[in-house]
Amino acid sequence: MKITDLLKKDVMILDLQATTKEVAIDEMIAKLFDQQIINDKAGFKADILAREAQSSTGLGDGIALPHAKNKAVQSATVLFAKSANGVDYGALDGNPVNLFFMIAAPEGANDTHLKALSSLATFLIDPDFVASLKTVTTAEDVIQIFEAKEALKKAESEVSKSNDTNDDRPYVVAVTGCPTGIAHTYMAEEALKKMADQMGVDIKVETNGSRGIEHLLTDDEIKKSVGVIVAADKKVAMNRFDGKKLLNVPVSDGIKRPEELITKIVKGDAGIFHGKASAEHSSSSDSTTGTLGQKIYKDLMNGVSHMLPFVIGGGIMIALAFLIDQTMGVPTDKLAQLGSYHQAAQHFKGIGDAAFGFMLPVLAGYIASSIADRPGLVVGFVAGALANTGGAGFLGALIGGFLAGYVIVFLEKVLKNLPKSLDGIKAILFYPVFGVLITGFAMLLINIPMKMINTGLNDFLTSLGGANAILLGALLGGMMAIDLGGPINKAAYIFGTASIAATVTEGGSIIMASVMAGGMVPPLAIFVATLLFKNKFSKEDRQAGLTNLIMGASFITEGAIPFAASDPLRALPSFVVGSALTGGLVGALSIRLLAPHGGIFVILLTNQPLLYVLFILIGAIVSGIIYGLLRKPVEA
Repeated sequence: MKITDLLKKDVMILDLQATTKEVAIDEMIAKLFDQQIINDKAGFKADILAREAQSSTGLGDGIALPHAKNKAVQSATVLFAKSANGVDYGALDGNPVNLFFMIAAPEGANDTHLKALSSLATFLIDPDFVASLKTVTTAEDVIQIFEAKEALKKAESEVSKSNDTNDDRPYVVAVTGCPTGIAHTYMAEEALKKMADQMGVDIKVETNGSRGIEHLLTDDEIKKSVGVIVAADKKVAMNRFDGKKLLNVPVSDGIKRPEELITKIVKGDAGIFHGKASAEHSSSSDSTTGTLGQKIYKDLMNGVSHMLPFVIGGGIMIALAFLIDQTMGVPTDKLAQLGSYHQAAQHFKGIGDAAFGFMLPVLAGYIASSIADRPGLVVGFVAGALANTGGAGFLGALIGGFLAGYVIVFLEKVLKNLPKSLDGIKAILFYPVFGVLITGFAMLLINIPMKMINTGLNDFLTSLGGANAILLGALLGGMMAIDLGGPINKAAYIFGTASIAATVTEGGSIIMASVMAGGMVPPLAIFVATLLFKNKFSKEDRQAGLTNLIMGASFITEGAIPFAASDPLRALPSFVVGSALTGGLVGALSIRLLAPHGGIFVILLTNQPLLYVLFILIGAIVSGIIYGLLRKPVEA
């Protein structure tokens, strides 16, 4: 299908007036309605916005491709619009959008809009083509530019077919794919093919897009190639590349760094990929680049990303429980029950505790799943649950997740020579049974030293009870930040809560005040860093920064775990400095707290609420600035 079959001169806007995303969408939809392309503006807009909710169709470089397949569409159409000043569209690169292609397809269009999108995506890789579109003044100019590009594309295709591959040129194979499988998949394909042609390299690119797998690589093509490039943000079949030089990178690298990737493969600067001998399942570990650091990072991030919703959901529920009790009032002698004293608060606290209860099993389970796919999931869940009940905490679950994954990898190797007739029950019987058995006993051993660490820390802190309040406050504040909910954090917290009962008559505990203030700093520091150093954080990280503002205010230190896990050498020292500073200031001014939890919602239970808030903010700002200065900018 040609794009010019869908472009209509009277369905173009060459002077788009909108300056915001929704107004731009409304302006384009109104044009489609006026030209009788659609008969229901509200219905079509709902589908357009639903697609935008998945991820912005602002692809970057001043281009956006909003699209929808809807029963309101009377005929498949691509609306072209141009904005002279640019529109704040929430594009992936954060820059204004000047060129819009709104694709409208009827429900029975047989994926017309997807084909048009993939064709457009390949055209929009060409900077000269995009630059020419930005200068058009008439609808005829737009049509002519597309016709010329289509003619050139056809000629290039014919030349490619006639030449096939040249035995004297290096031959590379590649796979591209993105979660939605629409634009980026085909833009990466086009960028790799175009650069390979310029470099004198033959290449075949398989696309894993919304239309399924196209240009599937054959075994002979893979065998013939000097190496493989996998530019994908989704899982692709990897076992077939066993023994080949392989680079595995995000799909965006395929678009922005094609020359570097092809050069590395041709020169042999890539690791040998080792797939599984058995294709009974394809583990996420197949998707590694061959370097240990990248492999560990991918596995860890898989666990953290699945854990985070449990932390956020559970944490907010717990914070609401404390807010309810604080609003309704709790007797002084019942403050230990704050958060669960009234029945309404009990319900919220129960929901939050249930969500938090899944946090460590989910972390460990999905780390193991990333390493060993579904057989690793059940073993990882068991490891995380044992870490939770055994007192090993966050660090124990993290260790347990990796342990569980590699236990399954070990079992796969041990059992690979079993008769073929038993292949069907390996994943459902042998792996879970032996995996749980081995990992379970190993976790019992891991939990023992971790629990000893907790006990030792508690004894040490108790011995400091009469020491200088500044030193003790700084120490406890720093401990809250050093492992973000792990054994050290929990030891400080338990020490703080135990001090409340003995200090009720004095107006509360200085120790508890230092502990809670120090624990609030790391997530608040994330918010400060993402606010002040926007160029050093991705769009997703900045959104997580807003979430951490709520988490920090609610005394949910775990909100900072994803940042600490992905960049521990920069994040953790930054957090410890700010938390220790806050804890020391709280101790120096003898600020007391009567509540064991609650964050900002129990601030009135301190004897100096304004100073308490000020010291927390000072620590968060100091930590946020240090972290922001240490962190490397996000790659463009």
